[in-house]
Amino acid sequence: MNTRVVLALVLLGGTVVSGALVGLLLIEPGGQPPVVTPSSTPAPPPPPPSPATVDSGVSAAAQAIVDAITEGDSLKYGLITCAPQSSADLRSLQQKWDNAGAVRATVVRPPAVTGDRATVTIRVEGAGGRKETEFPLRKKGEKWCVPG
Repeated sequence: MNTRVVLALVLLGGTVVSGALVGLLLIEPGGQPPVVTPSSTPAPPPPPPSPATVDSGVSAAAQAIVDAITEGDSLKYGLITCAPQSSADLRSLQQKWDNAGAVRATVVRPPAVTGDRATVTIRVEGAGGRKETEFPLRKKGEKWCVPG
């Protein structure tokens, strides 16, 4: 039986859990896995960030997102959101991650920081292919978190 696994990262906007939960992996039965082909002309790598661009707190938040997705741990993900998540929302996320199966997440580019806002690009790879998504981060007090 063939199963097509679709990896989708949903960014803010109220799509799921009032826009607070990002990085959801959805699974769609039937069909063949999508074919992932490299670009014929890859984009040049971004310039390395200056030391002032990345601080350890935002890098730690980026790694926490990667760890939560790779481990499929919705509770760990809930710890890095700016707003508390309901247990129902976390259960829903956990169910989607469980259904998606094993994936690997990595930070593609170092976080870019502008004041109390940052963006980090994360790649998620699994049986159905790969997707890169920019995750917004906000500084709340001394902590960097996923807004929503």
